[in-house]
Order: sequence, then structure tokens, then C-alpha cells
Amino acid sequence: MSFIIYPAIDIRGGKCVRLFQGDYAQETVYADSPVAMAQRWVEQGAEWVHLVDLDGAKEGKPANASIIKEIARTVSVPVQVGGGIRTEAQIKDYLDAGVARVIVGTAAIEDEPFTKRILQAYGDKIAIGLDCRNGLVATRGWLETTDVAATELAKRLVAYGAETFIYTDIARDGTMTGPNVEEIAALAIATGKSVIASGGVSRLDDLLVLAGHAADGVSGAIVGKALYTDAFTLEEALTRMEGREQDVG
Repeated sequence: MSFIIYPAIDIRGGKCVRLFQGDYAQETVYADSPVAMAQRWVEQGAEWVHLVDLDGAKEGKPANASIIKEIARTVSVPVQVGGGIRTEAQIKDYLDAGVARVIVGTAAIEDEPFTKRILQAYGDKIAIGLDCRNGLVATRGWLETTDVAATELAKRLVAYGAETFIYTDIARDGTMTGPNVEEIAALAIATGKSVIASGGVSRLDDLLVLAGHAADGVSGAIVGKALYTDAFTLEEALTRMEGREQDVG
């Protein structure tokens, strides 16, 4: 299985920002134009772009949809989008606008019949976002933590047709402390499906360790702060991944 690096663009107030551990009070603005940032990542070799509507996640409905749709229209690679997506109409609106994959998080926990319906209707165009604290799923822009274990929820959703999960360890997001490789790999093994890692990637070796679990189903990593703070460049990461795949091959 190939391993994809997803540069992240988190959108709040129409700007490209990063939060620390999902805390809306700890925000850093990195660019005024998310569209220009997306184009920059594509120019540097991105195969996919990961977009998050932070305002939407907090408000429970898309808030930066016009910007997201513009990115989907103007970049030459597929984009995946999450944040505040709670209805089938919102999913269809994004897919019709050219978004390749829509991420459903809170709704997957709070309304399983809805999740079953959209998985059966849209298949691999849906990714399930599992945002976790200590292995338990958080919802509503990470503001609430449930008593639902990520692995148990994921297994149920696989039965409904889920093919892709995005696992975010909230305690590590934006902290540059390394991803929770053990839980990410365990989720991939338990479900037998594709798991994209999110949160904590701080150096190239983190990507190599995650990619080492590609055979288990760890199919990629979302990288944000490390790229924005120049811990490494996207070109460097892609080169290392290319070298790894040649070594494995």
C-alpha cells in the first residue's frame, strides 16, 4: 500500500490557521489565503490536500464552504474536507463542487443510522473522522468527549461500509510531539481498513515510522504544523517516502 502525505489547511475566519490541541483560544494564523496555500502545496508535489472548516466544526454546519469549493475547483489534485458536516445535503453539495472525499465526525457518533445511510450511498467518498482523547471519541469540534471507544465504533461502521478512517489524537495535535503510532496501527489492524494518521507529526522519522505500518493499513498522514514551522518541507517528506517505497520494492 502506498503512503500519502496530506498537507493540512485549517480554515478559521477565512484564513489558514493552526490550533494547539484543538484549543480555539490558542490559534496561529499562517496565511490570509487558504486558496493560495493549497496551490502552494500542489506546486510542491502534494497528491492530496486536507481541508478543515474549524468554524464549521464549532458551529455544527459548514462556515467556510465557499473557500473550500474554490480550492476544490482550482487545484489539480483531490481534496478531502471535514468540519461541521452533519447532513446528506451538505455532503452532496461538497461532492458536487468537486470535493473528492468528505469527512464525517460528530454525526458518525451521534447518528449511526445517518452514517450507515451515507456510507451505503457514497461509499469511499466518505471518510470517518475519529478524533480521540485517551482512546475515546470527541465530538463537536473536540469540545465534548464521549464514552465511545474509537476501535469499537470503527468496527461497527466497517459493517456499514466504511473504508477510510482518519485518526486524530487530540492531545498530540499541533504539539509536534510525535503521532500515536501504536493506537493508529491498532485501529488499522482491528478494522482491516485504511487509516490516515493525524496529529503530532514533527519530523521526517515520524512519517517513516507510520509508513512502516502501511502493510497494516496505515495509508497516510496529515501534516500541518511541521510544514508551517519549517520543521521539514513537503518536498523533503515526499522524497523520503519515494526512497522508502523504492527500498521496500
